[in-house]
Amino acid sequence: MSLNEMNCLVAQSGGPTSAINSSLSGVIEASLENSSINTIYGAINGIQGVLRDEILNLSELFDKPSSINTLKTTPSMFLGSCRYKLPTQEDNLDEYKRIFAFFDKYNIKFFFYIGGNDSMDTVLKLNNYAVENNYDIRIMGIPKTIDNDLMDTDHTPGFGSAAKYVATTLLEISHDAYCYNIPSVTIVEIMGRNAGWLTAASALARNDYINTPDLIYLPEVAFCTNQFIADIKEIQKTKKNVIIAVSEGIKDETGQYISATAAPNDSFGHAQLSGTGHRLEQLIKESIDCKIRSVELNVLQRSAAHIASLTDIMEASEIAKKAVEFAVNGETGKMVTMHRTKNAPYTIEITTIPVSQVANKEKKIPREWINDKGNNVNQPLIDYIKPLIQGEVKTEFNNGLPTFFPITHLTQRNHY
Repeated sequence: MSLNEMNCLVAQSGGPTSAINSSLSGVIEASLENSSINTIYGAINGIQGVLRDEILNLSELFDKPSSINTLKTTPSMFLGSCRYKLPTQEDNLDEYKRIFAFFDKYNIKFFFYIGGNDSMDTVLKLNNYAVENNYDIRIMGIPKTIDNDLMDTDHTPGFGSAAKYVATTLLEISHDAYCYNIPSVTIVEIMGRNAGWLTAASALARNDYINTPDLIYLPEVAFCTNQFIADIKEIQKTKKNVIIAVSEGIKDETGQYISATAAPNDSFGHAQLSGTGHRLEQLIKESIDCKIRSVELNVLQRSAAHIASLTDIMEASEIAKKAVEFAVNGETGKMVTMHRTKNAPYTIEITTIPVSQVANKEKKIPREWINDKGNNVNQPLIDYIKPLIQGEVKTEFNNGLPTFFPITHLTQRNHY
């Protein structure tokens, strides 16, 4: 393969974020500027797009800087996503042969997979196959997840913007709750299956006139329903309006999810969760006589590009650019990571680690960052999150609404 025939492929996987398209833009920008890369392809719907040979020529789509800038502030995943667990070679060797035949067909020298810890499982498996079969291809993982649960990186792109949205929403909900002079309890359910980083960000809503949420419950500490009711009653001794932030993945003393359904686990073995806030709302109604409301933030946490963190968007692009640089310089089987060098002023350095240190693992909140009662967070956790939500993204508007990069290739398939 001659130098000018080297192409790259990028794909996105897992849950969307407000910053993952900024990472995609970083791959595109760096690849366009790198003489080692000829054409940039994008696989539609992650590794499943590779298996189906569904791709876009990103070199042609993003030949103007204005297009790349619009992509940076476009929510969700421009290339579409998937939640597909690549089988082991022992279980389905044919899929690996098809994937690498695809790489050969399009002269793919560099493959960048943007995703969370399940996506890093795919990176690990593909890199192992490439090494074992002497394929000259460099495979890199680019991190993203609003859950902030990837190992060995200070934080993940996507988390800062979601945290900013959560804190902003809690502040707005607080203003709404206080406008009525009647006793009430408001439960806000926030994403987070086994790690409570995003729910912890609700504490950033506190200011010099509002100290809510009053209670914060995270998956890292066992949840006791009796103690939960007692905590609320204690707050009600001095306050009429009680606001509670709770992770969707809180578990009881036996390790069972409060909201686990009877549905089978997904392909990665994750239990199906449904309605933690609603479950707690019903529980409170049995014990406390007041106005009770549960609010589920749901997909808004990961799609609210209008309140994205500028720090998050910039870092997402920068680590993707570095991923291209690392791959061209010979690295493979790695995930790009960020390490905080200072908290004030906030600075990071970007490096890599073997993807084996990340795949199928979870980073949880240190117990010492949660209060002894398990119903609130300590100051070090707030100090850790605060730098990640700083800055506002400039967005172009048309007819009063934000301008996003069109996803025609995805919407066209939405019709039968």
